[in-house]
Amino acid sequence: MLLLEEKLRLLSMVDVLEPLSEEELEEFVQSVPDTHVERGRVFYAPGDKSEALFLLKRGKVRIYKATPEGWEFTLAVVEAGTMFGEMSLTAQRMREAYAEATEPSDICVLRREDLERVVRSNPDVGLAMMRVLGERLRACEERLENIGLKDVPTRLASLVLQLVDHEGVITPEGASVPTHYTHRQLASMIAASRESVTRAFTKLRRKGAVELKDRRIYVKDVEVLKSTAE
Repeated sequence: MLLLEEKLRLLSMVDVLEPLSEEELEEFVQSVPDTHVERGRVFYAPGDKSEALFLLKRGKVRIYKATPEGWEFTLAVVEAGTMFGEMSLTAQRMREAYAEATEPSDICVLRREDLERVVRSNPDVGLAMMRVLGERLRACEERLENIGLKDVPTRLASLVLQLVDHEGVITPEGASVPTHYTHRQLASMIAASRESVTRAFTKLRRKGAVELKDRRIYVKDVEVLKSTAE
C-alpha cells in the first residue's frame, strides 16, 4: 500500500487536481478509494454499467475497442496524471471500450457524487476539467481528420509527433518515445495494417525523419517529420 505522503504527491500531479491545496488533497485521499492494477489486467470492459472516472496516479493504461473479428483499435494510451472514464457529467465515454493496464498502475476511482463534491468546493477543478476535455476533443478531431484524409506515412508521422509531444524524452540521439510500441499497436492507433506501418517506417527512415532502435522511436529530424505529417 502507498504511504499517505506518496499518495498526496501522485495525486498532486493529476492534471485536473492541480488547483487543490494540500489540505484538500488530504481530504480527497480519505474520501476516494484507490486500487493497484497489475500489468495486463483489463479493469474496465463493455457492459460495465457504473459511472466512474479513473485518475491514473502511476503507470500507463491503454484504451481500446475490439471488433467481432478480433481486431483491436487503440483509442488512447493514458499516461500517469491523467483522468479518463465513463461519466455523463463530463461527457467522458468508454462504452464498448476496454481499459487495460500496460504496466503496474495505481488508480483512484471517482464516482459522480465525489466529482460533484470536489467541483462545488473548488470551482477551479471544474475549469481545469474543461481545459483538459477541450484539449482531448481537439486531439480526437485531428486524429479523425488524419484517418479520413491522409495516407499511412502521413498518419504515422502525425502520430509520432503526438507521442513525442505527450510522452517524449530528450536523449543524446534526439527526442525519443520511451514506450515500446509494436507495429501492430501503432497500426491500431491510425487505422492501418501492421504491414503498412512497417512500410511507412521504412519511408520515414529513408527521409531521415526517424530511427528505430531497441524497439524505440527516435526523431532524427523533426522538421522533416512535421512536413511529412502536413
